[in-house]
Amino acid sequence: MSTLREYIPNGTIAKLLVAWGVVIVFLIFGPTWLHEPIAPLIAVVCFVVIFSTILLAAFGVVHEADYLAHQLGEPYGTLILTLSIVMIEVILIAAVLLGPGENPTIGRDSIFAVMMIILNLVMGICLILGGRRFGEQEYNSQGAMAYVSMTLLLAGIGLILPNTLSTGNGTFWPMQAAAFAILTTVLYGAFLLMQTRGYKRYFIQPDIGQLVVPLRSTGTNAPAGSVSSLDKRAIVIRSILLVALMLPIVLLAHDLALVIDFGIGAVGAPVALGGVLIAIIVFTPESITAIRAAVDNQLQRSINLCLGAFVSTVGLTVPAVLFVGLFTGKTVIMGVTPTETVLLLLTIGLTTLTFLGQRASALQGTLHLTLFAVYGVLLFLT
Repeated sequence: MSTLREYIPNGTIAKLLVAWGVVIVFLIFGPTWLHEPIAPLIAVVCFVVIFSTILLAAFGVVHEADYLAHQLGEPYGTLILTLSIVMIEVILIAAVLLGPGENPTIGRDSIFAVMMIILNLVMGICLILGGRRFGEQEYNSQGAMAYVSMTLLLAGIGLILPNTLSTGNGTFWPMQAAAFAILTTVLYGAFLLMQTRGYKRYFIQPDIGQLVVPLRSTGTNAPAGSVSSLDKRAIVIRSILLVALMLPIVLLAHDLALVIDFGIGAVGAPVALGGVLIAIIVFTPESITAIRAAVDNQLQRSINLCLGAFVSTVGLTVPAVLFVGLFTGKTVIMGVTPTETVLLLLTIGLTTLTFLGQRASALQGTLHLTLFAVYGVLLFLT
């Protein structure tokens, strides 16, 4: 009879002990260390410790989610991974928004940073590394275009539309915020339902050299989507481990928000840097997974992770931030700046052209990296 230890991978216990140990320390001493005014040295040490712990736990979450991905097959596996990561992002953004300082643009800044990092930096790296190794890589263009369509609609509603309203400051009126939050949630839920039911074949890697996806996918001819015999006990245990690794991130989110708010104010850094830090913390593990998939010639999985991550980010973060603003009375600015609007439209346009065909190469990856470099320049030199 198998023991519980056989289902727990090496290193997971160490991650759990470190993460929960840090949580306990900050629950006891955090209120004293992070009480205003915060000493600069203490702030730096606390940031490094919390940042490292959250990143460690996030890697653990990705490891468990990746196991479930292989057990359940595509697109369910990728959805578990993506939704786990996005939930972490929502928690961190809500913690910053609910912090003592005023951060009305943290939701907008985080979503926009995720777009530039995932769709340009990570996707560019995936295309370059995969292209250098395999020349051109195949994918399912129907699935890619479905993601791009959702990106255009959700980002347009959440980030561009507020700038055209009579509020005049990039915000929604309360009734508009409630309506668009519900509408976005319903649309994203409908997309997930169709993605896992009737249109599941759009998000499965086609056989190499076979560009036409069968009308009904059986899962037997797609390596990324094939499902081996399920070990139900292992799935339950690994799901519990995933939650156990995610909880320290939730509990440390408030302390991280305090330190980020203090650090940005102390050094006079751009306010948008807070959103960039959250995006880096949350999506580094998933980005590594996407890059590995591209190197293994599974570009569809990279697309599912990158484009799916941004669709999930907008579909979940926009409603969460709007509802937080409604329930707390805090100002939530969702409209992006004119410069960011241009970058947003360039990103969506470039992504559309990249995945309009059925093969991608390093050439497109170079273009995406160039656009990310433009974003980096404008973030610090404006």
